[in-house]
Amino acid sequence: MSAPRLPSPLHQSAPHESAVGHVTGAARYADDLPIAGLLHGYPVLSPHAHARIVAMDLAAARGSAGVHAVLTASDVPGDVWIGPIFHDEAFLAAGEAHYVGHPLAVVVATTREEARVAAGRVAVTWEVLPAVLTVEQAVAADQFLGTPHVIARGDVTTALAEAPLQLSGTASTPGQDHFYLETHCAVVIPEEAGAMRVISSTQHPTEVQKLVAVALGLGAHQVTCEAPRMGGGFGGKESQASNVACLAALGAWATGRPTKVWFDRGQDMGITGKRHPFFSTWKAGFDETGRLLALEASLVSDGGFSADLSSAILDRALFHLDNAYFVPALRFMGRVARTNRPSNTAFRGFGGPQGMVVVELAIEAAATALGMDPAAVRRRNYYRPGRDVTPYGQEVPDPRIEAIHDRLITSAAYPERRAEIEAFNARSRWVKRGLALQPIKFGISFTNAPLNQAGALVHVYTDGTVLVNHGGTEMGQGLHTKVIAVACDALGVTPGRVRVSTTCTDKVPNTSATAASCGSDLNGAAVRAACDTLRGRLAEIAAGKLGCVPEAIQFGGDTVTGPDAEMSFADLAKAAWLAQISLSSTGYYRTPGIGYDRGKGQGTPFHYYAWGASVVEVELNGLTGEHRLLAVDILQDVGDSLVPSIDIGQVEGAFAQGWGWLTIEEVLFHPTGGVLTRGPSTYKVPTAGDMPRHFQVELLPHAAQPGTIGGSKAVGEPPLMLAIGVVGALRHAIAGFPGEGPVELALPAHPENALRAVQRRRGVN
Repeated sequence: MSAPRLPSPLHQSAPHESAVGHVTGAARYADDLPIAGLLHGYPVLSPHAHARIVAMDLAAARGSAGVHAVLTASDVPGDVWIGPIFHDEAFLAAGEAHYVGHPLAVVVATTREEARVAAGRVAVTWEVLPAVLTVEQAVAADQFLGTPHVIARGDVTTALAEAPLQLSGTASTPGQDHFYLETHCAVVIPEEAGAMRVISSTQHPTEVQKLVAVALGLGAHQVTCEAPRMGGGFGGKESQASNVACLAALGAWATGRPTKVWFDRGQDMGITGKRHPFFSTWKAGFDETGRLLALEASLVSDGGFSADLSSAILDRALFHLDNAYFVPALRFMGRVARTNRPSNTAFRGFGGPQGMVVVELAIEAAATALGMDPAAVRRRNYYRPGRDVTPYGQEVPDPRIEAIHDRLITSAAYPERRAEIEAFNARSRWVKRGLALQPIKFGISFTNAPLNQAGALVHVYTDGTVLVNHGGTEMGQGLHTKVIAVACDALGVTPGRVRVSTTCTDKVPNTSATAASCGSDLNGAAVRAACDTLRGRLAEIAAGKLGCVPEAIQFGGDTVTGPDAEMSFADLAKAAWLAQISLSSTGYYRTPGIGYDRGKGQGTPFHYYAWGASVVEVELNGLTGEHRLLAVDILQDVGDSLVPSIDIGQVEGAFAQGWGWLTIEEVLFHPTGGVLTRGPSTYKVPTAGDMPRHFQVELLPHAAQPGTIGGSKAVGEPPLMLAIGVVGALRHAIAGFPGEGPVELALPAHPENALRAVQRRRGVN
């Protein structure tokens, strides 16, 4: 009698594949790897936001104990100018420093402490130049990066003029430090014939490979980059890991010894870019029922000193100005300001959150002016099936937001709680509560079409075990856990038989960054393609062994079954090898139908949309401005989840990070341009104690998405924007204090800003 088949792990909850390693400390990161003869690099940093380097005296540093080399831009054998899109960023300042913290030189020594001491002995003569430190200064100086981007539809001027309700305002969304657990680190090991092996904490091994090759004047085939795992990335290691790797590579090239560059927390926060601050102005027109008729918005982001990914981030901000709402007439315009600050970079949401905040402010303002519940105004404006298209002309074939809204309104008891809060606020003088419903629509794909591709390499060994290589990187988000489930489902094996190898450019070349929430979509599909090829080969062998046609073969539970007989997967793998059948295959996937014309502001930048909604309840102390989360209910559309436990964790973490951005995290700069918030003593991030006791996350059921791996949808970024509901809930709480007019709440809504909003509401100067 045959043993019962084990179910496929696909669509089943499972522990993170590295969970035990994470909690025991056994998991190895770039800084943990034992490497013989390792030297340490330490950067010399600019104290000025903008200054010309007149001279550098390196003699004292070079004579310090343990020092092997002190290297500047003039020592770079290839090109010092790098960058993910435009090569406009010198990883060692070439003639001028453009921000406080710009590396000028790298000291390579036997120990990191020796390198640090020697770095302090580099003497620099400066000519200090005028610096642009704010968006306002950049706009006044006409100092921008890239070109303007405009998306328009209809006659917005006339629609605004004729609207029964006309509103306007401004929105300033703050920066945010990535504050990953593991700071930037790279190790570069010289190999035979001038080749270099790079071990990097990066979301984009191919980009690190390419830019190290550029810096050293090598071909890409002479550089391999591997990413063992990251202790968090959040976008901060998508492009900026390359700078660290180039510093280490220069040290390895100059000394012929393995060289590591690791930033401590203060260096990391002072040198690297953040989430882009945005300053936006908007005008909106509504009818008497709260229907949005027209929206005009102008966005300016602070790009920092170089282009990095700022233009693409601005594009996504414009793409998400509509959020989940249909806007009949509109004009959206955006620009990137160039300032003398660290180059701002990718961050979870990639501009989407900054765009969404603008339209949400308009919705809230309309609800206040009309005396309506903001949730009702939101529902009135949702995209509807078969009728509405986005501002950039993309159809929205299956808008799930009305169904999500209605289900969450009921499950979270929104009307009843709203009434209870009104009663509570009426009897409580200094403590008020607020409740808000926040919807989201988030586009999934890289908006740069060529990035929407992935490869994989899968090996089956003769003992029936499987090694999976793919181009995605694991930063704690559970990508490898999902990929294992995909491989198990395709080959009919159990998770214990599958291992995902360290991501490396010598196994899967020309990869895209693990970003844009596409890691599972792209790499999961590529792994599935490779496994399907192997399964087809194995089915042919199994059919011969089991006396049937290949179509009758079934794979599952480490067993291969025909109509009348079965064999183990391990026996089949050995039989295939004996028959001289390849047990290795590549897989490839590219996302179909992506294309966007930036000049026309029209196209299809996304493969599909992820939808969701949150109901957020807060309690605010009107004497201190402090608030706490009382309850959060989330309903998130992730399609047919590949691994539900992983997706629920992503939803929870994304919401917490969004709450931190909007309420407690504040990047502060000295008037001369240096970052002041350089550690947890001055920069506060959410902790477990900040989370509400009631935190309910539900994944939308029966929501399989056509044309994706396993019917799943992306989950990494969309839920972050559900935290915008915290701002709506705080505004509701502040409105509970006696006073007139709209609530003016600056972001981040930390206690000082919340208290000022309460005082303005109460008419207190």
